[in-house]
Amino acid sequence: MNERMNELVALLNRYATEYYTSDNPSVSDSEYDRLYRELVELEAAYPDQVLADSPTHRIGGKVLDGFEKYSHQYPLYSLQDAFSREELEAFDARVRKELAHPTYICELKIDGLSISLTYEKGILVVGATRGDGSVGENITENLKRVKDIPLTLPEELDITVRGECYMPRASFDQVNQARQENGEPEFANPRNAAAGTLRQLDTAVVAKRNLATFLYQEASPSTRDSQEKVLKHLEQLGFVVNPKRILTKSIDEIWDFIQEVGQEREKLPYDIDGVVIKVNDLAGQEELGFTVKAPKWAVAYKFPAEEKEAQLISVDWTVGRTGVVTPTANLTPVQLAGTTVSRATLHNVDYIAEKDIRKDDTVIVYKAGDIIPAVLRVVESKRVSEEKLDIPTNCPSCDSQLLHFEDEVALRCINPRCPAQIMEGLIHFASRDAMNITGLGPSIVEKLFAANLVKDVADIYRLKEEDFLLLEGVKEKSASKLYQAIQASKENSAEKLLFGLGIRHVGSKASQLLLQHFHSIENLAQADPEEVASIESLGGVIAKSLQTYFATEGSEILLRELKEAGVNLDYKGQTVVADAALSGLTVVLTGKLERLKRSEAKSKLESLGAKVTGSVSKKTDLVVAGADAGSKLQKAQELGIEVRDEAWLESL
Repeated sequence: MNERMNELVALLNRYATEYYTSDNPSVSDSEYDRLYRELVELEAAYPDQVLADSPTHRIGGKVLDGFEKYSHQYPLYSLQDAFSREELEAFDARVRKELAHPTYICELKIDGLSISLTYEKGILVVGATRGDGSVGENITENLKRVKDIPLTLPEELDITVRGECYMPRASFDQVNQARQENGEPEFANPRNAAAGTLRQLDTAVVAKRNLATFLYQEASPSTRDSQEKVLKHLEQLGFVVNPKRILTKSIDEIWDFIQEVGQEREKLPYDIDGVVIKVNDLAGQEELGFTVKAPKWAVAYKFPAEEKEAQLISVDWTVGRTGVVTPTANLTPVQLAGTTVSRATLHNVDYIAEKDIRKDDTVIVYKAGDIIPAVLRVVESKRVSEEKLDIPTNCPSCDSQLLHFEDEVALRCINPRCPAQIMEGLIHFASRDAMNITGLGPSIVEKLFAANLVKDVADIYRLKEEDFLLLEGVKEKSASKLYQAIQASKENSAEKLLFGLGIRHVGSKASQLLLQHFHSIENLAQADPEEVASIESLGGVIAKSLQTYFATEGSEILLRELKEAGVNLDYKGQTVVADAALSGLTVVLTGKLERLKRSEAKSKLESLGAKVTGSVSKKTDLVVAGADAGSKLQKAQELGIEVRDEAWLESL
């Protein structure tokens, strides 16, 4: 029986690849179904012999309890955006300062959901969403139902790949038609449909909706030396790779490609929202490195967003947690990118002046990055009033005088006791990427603030269960859960707290890098700004902002109060002692290791203070070479980089 099951799995997987990947089926649907039914019957009779790559894993039926958080072994960065040829030229100029003759690869930017797939010994073990790049959600069971994702690879590889899961336009139309017939709300666009599908707890729903993928990156260190070779390798492993791409050294050719794609965009069987331009050479990528948020070796050109006319009704002014006062336009409703829009940002007072936006103007509205509605310009031919918009002189929350600093485009309230700022700061502190206090959302924070139960973040940790019962609509069970969530957050690693403090310019990634280096917030508070600025991908702006924040008496008091409340101030991630054997060295692994798994070797190197990268460049300090090491070893020898073997690594 085992032999027949092996035969059926091999046949059915081949037929599926022909159908879904090659678009060239060699058997009829009925023949496929006949063989499939035979396999199902055999697996029911011999459940202990079900193979890891059996196509029956593609069929739904499993109902999940929820999704676990998944910490990515390899961070998944987002890309910086460009919206014009000038911005592409600026990107090219920055690259050429570091690399003499770069070659670029241009790929389509698929409008779907970013995913990572991890294989161990060639078997799919984890499929996860990108999340914030460091932590996503484990959606393995759902991704197994996406028919073009290989469950096993032709080689026993340990590899993590990244790509985009999307809903083809044909599938989107079918899904919306079914929802319409069932009296359910339709999805606004294929991207929302794909995201909604992958978050289904019923795998049968996922299996029915015919999602698809394009893979475009090896997130784990690659054995190839260029992006083009990575894509070809992914194809050889059975992944679907988008064939529409070019290699070029010229911005002119990049721009021509963008124009060509823009014209074909509506005819494609899937949605795209731009073109991604990357340095092709992986060593060149390594040399350029990253900012806190994005790689310096890539940029995403975004197509111009859909635009619609709407009439300005009024303007609301709101105060954010940094004191910036932001204008939001109330508009006559318009349909934009699949959603109804009746509010749009006006950015700041300088923007209003620059665009000469007046009362009752007809304006052009678009979705910036296809997400945030914004006012683009005025339709002057339809102007009905010469009256200028009322610009506030006082804070709408605390009535303090607003300031418009020379070097800023925004109005700003600088009152440290401004209620709106405090409240927004509290909301940010409790948010998912900060202290992640489940249940402590904006409405509860507003109620706590209004009831005078919290005035700063330290007060959150003084709350008792009975305090929540004073709030309208909060019952005993909710009060207990909120209290427990607050207590649990005390144990968070300190980078969550640092981000939660809302220090200007200090985002979640910067917080992590800072705590990896200084190990505790107390150490960071005493740190030399020059040492902060020297950390890779940070710099002087963040260093100055931290220095200013920690110099205030208020910050000193707050940290003391948080510590007294039992909030952890130490970094709980992997820390490395300053005098570790490989501290500060950039190391590349290449070739086949005989005794250590590649992931084990990487972990050991990192525990010894090394930064492990995938490509050899001038920045590489050391190469650890196993058997059959190829071009990376050769390049290391050409550059005079020290080379060591597996035995040396084991001896450390």
